Amino acid sequence: MSQIQQLLDANAGYAQARANVHDATPSRRLAVITCMDARIDVFAVLGLHLGEAHVIRNAGGRLTEDVLRSLALSSHVLGVDTVVVMQHTKCGLEGVTNEELVKLTGAELGFLPIHDHEADLREDIDAITSAPYLSAITTVGGFVYDVESGEVQGLVRWERPTSP
Repeated sequence: MSQIQQLLDANAGYAQARANVHDATPSRRLAVITCMDARIDVFAVLGLHLGEAHVIRNAGGRLTEDVLRSLALSSHVLGVDTVVVMQHTKCGLEGVTNEELVKLTGAELGFLPIHDHEADLREDIDAITSAPYLSAITTVGGFVYDVESGEVQGLVRWERPTSP
């Protein structure tokens, strides 16, 4: 049986038993940006349930133009005010250079390799918090998920100062 057919067959069972969430607005007003790594079960890792958060995944869980686009919609259209940026240990973007990744893939792209989790999280969080169109976001956390232990370490926290 092909992968495609396996997915369709699995969906048939899911569709009958699924939780039916009617509102597209995440009930916890939360967005999680994390890596596409198949070892990360975002909902289980963070104790989330269907309908509680937007999950935005890409290589390395780094802040890209498309992530900014998603956050703009998430915050202004769907009420998100809290964002978590979660990287992880043993990531394929850790310990390599952009030049190595360009050579390996043949794609002339900025791959945003991870050199230091805390510094890279701070860079991405600074970009989120300094974007004027993301002013609806009031709280941001930077996490690192350990793929071996399953533990999450909170490395960076930011809260928008309240106006007097």
